[in-house]
Amino acid sequence: MFSDWMFVLYIMFLCSFPDLNATALYGDHDSANVTGCPDSEAWDWLASGAPVYILTISIVGIFFNLFVLMVFILHKKPCTVAEIYLSNLAAADLVLVSCLPFWAVNIYNQFDWPFGQFMCKVVNVGIKINVYCSIYFLVLVGIDRYVALVHALSHGRMRRPKYAKLGCLLTWGFGLLLSIPTFIFREVRHFPEYGVYACYLEYPNLTVEILYDWMLLVLSFVIPISIILFCTLRIIRALKKQSIERFNAEKTEQKATILVLVVLLAFLLCWVPFHLVTILNILERVKVLGGCQLSSALDICNQIFTYLGFFNSVLNPVLYVIVGKNFRKKVRELVNQWTIKRTMTSESTRSNLSSTLKTLV
Repeated sequence: MFSDWMFVLYIMFLCSFPDLNATALYGDHDSANVTGCPDSEAWDWLASGAPVYILTISIVGIFFNLFVLMVFILHKKPCTVAEIYLSNLAAADLVLVSCLPFWAVNIYNQFDWPFGQFMCKVVNVGIKINVYCSIYFLVLVGIDRYVALVHALSHGRMRRPKYAKLGCLLTWGFGLLLSIPTFIFREVRHFPEYGVYACYLEYPNLTVEILYDWMLLVLSFVIPISIILFCTLRIIRALKKQSIERFNAEKTEQKATILVLVVLLAFLLCWVPFHLVTILNILERVKVLGGCQLSSALDICNQIFTYLGFFNSVLNPVLYVIVGKNFRKKVRELVNQWTIKRTMTSESTRSNLSSTLKTLV
């Protein structure tokens, strides 16, 4: 039977994560006890493992994404168009993993939010911005590869760094715009029956909630995924055609394209399950689907697939190193650049010291 303390854990776990609201706070306590939903063992396992998992990917993600940004920023050569997009993707991932430790502390603190209302809003906006900006940076990357391989002659001039930087700036602005409702509706409220101050997402009514969820689903999933799939299929088809053998000589373009395709695949594997569960959650809230067992299963899947989506922010830098030959080349050149600089600095110091000693003698 679902005990009282586990019911509290379940309720607060629902409102503790960025993409869930406080609907469950108003659920029927007795109904949950009678039906035995949700599965207490599953929620116990998730709650106990979540803080450790989140802190681990936060630490690893911060280190890896900072490393990627340092390589792109400190390398003496300017970034290519694809590298501009990938560096902004790393910045978006860095924003996400920098916000996650707050949620790890929140769960460890038994869902009592200790950071105040302002941080409740800011942390969730940071996480939302990553979700929206990441997908559209990948859209820009996919379009860039599509133009480079399929329409290089007719639209090649579009692939200029200044246009890439403008596209990134617009993407950050668009992500921030879509995150405004999160900033408005995220609140910290005291629930004396649970003895906590919870940070949760509460819309004024169900209509606004459903409308906003559908809008975000279309703008952050349906449209960008459609563009990415179109570009990816055309890129793969173009690589197979014998009529574009001249591109085979462009080793840089080939290497960049392979990296981009792998990054796109990783993003789809990590985030598509989350969006599919989101669709089912919306259908459940509008009463198209129903049932205690289904509701419990969707909530648990929502948590698991959210964790999987977070892992994408750690996976991307690893893919740059494993698949990105050009990135590894940049790392080696940067190390050599620092080695030469240190050698020159050391020789200069010894020369100055020698001159000083001769003067003293």
